[in-house]
Amino acid sequence: MMIKFFKALVVGALLANASSLVEAKETNLVDGLAVVITSENEQAQMMAMVLSLQTIKTHGKEAHITLCGPAGNLALRSTVTKPMKPMDASPSMVLKKLIQLGAKVELCPLYLPNKPGSDNALIEGITVAKPVEVAERLLNSNFKNLTY
Repeated sequence: MMIKFFKALVVGALLANASSLVEAKETNLVDGLAVVITSENEQAQMMAMVLSLQTIKTHGKEAHITLCGPAGNLALRSTVTKPMKPMDASPSMVLKKLIQLGAKVELCPLYLPNKPGSDNALIEGITVAKPVEVAERLLNSNFKNLTY
């Protein structure tokens, strides 16, 4: 009876260990996040920023953010967003932090031509996206895609 118990215990431990190894291996296959933000909702923007921040800081992975539509305003120096709890930081503040940490932040190429008076007003570190590169990243299975 005791031998069966120990055999079951050993098999259970081996299965648990194998499962965690597979999970760890799958996690390591992911290079990072490809995040597309279009929402004007600051809470949605903030959630996208927080997840991108955690991807870089906690997991050591890449974060590529593309800002389009109303969220394109985040790329402008003149945009001010209000701090939110619990971080007491705003989407604009976290976006700048992400850039400092190496996130690639791009602005939709349709934004500036359709937003009069916004030329040369981008936050330092933000570039205009090249659609072919964004599409490649979104189709790359090594990146998890998020849209907000």
